[in-house]
Amino acid sequence: MRNCSVTKFPNILRKLKHLRTVSISSNRIKGKVPEWLWSLPNLEILLLSNNFFKSFEGSKKVIVDSSVKLLDMGYNNFEGEIPLPPLSIKTFYARNNTFTGNIPLSFCNRTSLTVLDLSYNNFTGPIPQCVNDFMIVKLRKNNLEGSLPDRFNVGTSLRTIDVGENRLTGKLPRSFLNCSSLKFLSVDHNRIEDTFPFWLKALPDLQVFKLRSNKFYGPISSPDQGPLAFPELHIFEISDNNFTGSLPPSYFVNWKSPSLKINGAGTMYMAEDIGASTYDDLIDLQYKGLSMEQMGILTFYSAIDLSGNKIEGQIPESIGLLKTLIALNLSNNAFTGHIPLSLANVTELESLDLSRNQLSGTIPSGLKSLSFLAHINVSHNQLKGEIPQGTQITGQSKSSFEGNAGLCGLPLEESCFAPPTQQPKEEEEEEKEEEEVLNWRGVAIGSGPGVLLGLAIAQVIAAYKPEWLIKIMCQ
Repeated sequence: MRNCSVTKFPNILRKLKHLRTVSISSNRIKGKVPEWLWSLPNLEILLLSNNFFKSFEGSKKVIVDSSVKLLDMGYNNFEGEIPLPPLSIKTFYARNNTFTGNIPLSFCNRTSLTVLDLSYNNFTGPIPQCVNDFMIVKLRKNNLEGSLPDRFNVGTSLRTIDVGENRLTGKLPRSFLNCSSLKFLSVDHNRIEDTFPFWLKALPDLQVFKLRSNKFYGPISSPDQGPLAFPELHIFEISDNNFTGSLPPSYFVNWKSPSLKINGAGTMYMAEDIGASTYDDLIDLQYKGLSMEQMGILTFYSAIDLSGNKIEGQIPESIGLLKTLIALNLSNNAFTGHIPLSLANVTELESLDLSRNQLSGTIPSGLKSLSFLAHINVSHNQLKGEIPQGTQITGQSKSSFEGNAGLCGLPLEESCFAPPTQQPKEEEEEEKEEEEVLNWRGVAIGSGPGVLLGLAIAQVIAAYKPEWLIKIMCQ
């Protein structure tokens, strides 16, 4: 009965004693969840999400005693203290309601519970210590306080933990080192004060790593000035902190850019198999100059956001090894030097923000060949010369290039009248940088199987047809 515009709870269901699954999600049902529903003897899956339920009829004890194993009551109008789930519960979704109070410690007594999603409510108090026993923990956007529990034991099955947009303090738990299955780690928009967690490089499967808007500080390059040590990352977001220092030239050499194909499970999204269903990770992305929430992360989505810090020095040419990078944001830092010519190799790039740095030189002409580039911002730097004239660049707003006294050409109003004698000098500068790019291609090849993109980038970049993207969006 999903998405059938039902306005009243279908009481006929109470006569169907053999029901195992009840799905009435995405309707317009108001009021209370009936008490008899929990007495159906064989009920295991109950989906109530996306309605207008406000409360529960009768005693909440009948919920505890029911046989339900998967309960989804998200996206409703439930308020007050959250009812305790059934003792048999394995998967519990209650996101996007207005539940208040502390998260009950009784959740720790649900020994079969593996998935707990209480995001987007008004919970207060600390995070229960038992979250180390779960596989997926989503507590995003509440009013939780205190520090993250530091009790993650060896062998824990934790794969996803999202505690972003709370009021958490303290440091990142060092016991995260024991979470060898961890793929999704998000602590963004809290008050955590710590140095960059280089020690997390021991996690072999970490794909999403978000530290945005905290009080992290210090360098983000390892003491040995080697490459970034998180080879499976898809999303690396550490913006709006107090990180300092520079990035070594080899910083991105070990980054395995995600493949542009459907994953082994036959889906195009990062998801976890939790038995009766799959769980899609939801993420808040900074993309194309906008903040957006996305349910389901494409397996091939790849983004780097270092914006809003105090990072200085040159942008490493090794960034060009990340051919399938889709979004790059280095804005509001203190980067100097030229924009890397190797960015022209990042052929899937859709969003590039280098604004508010101290970059100099010209905008590489190769950027105009990036056929997917929909957003570019290089404003408020020290760039000069003519803006490359291509559809993807000249179609941008003027504000994307303002604040560079030496820039000229569309979409700016300033025309370029460079005398012919200056042209050879600019070409000489680009040729010098091109030599550096070729050197990095050689470094990638020399790294062997540790660098998946090295051999591809060592070849001449062939014209890439965007039909794959059209097919994906039309499915």
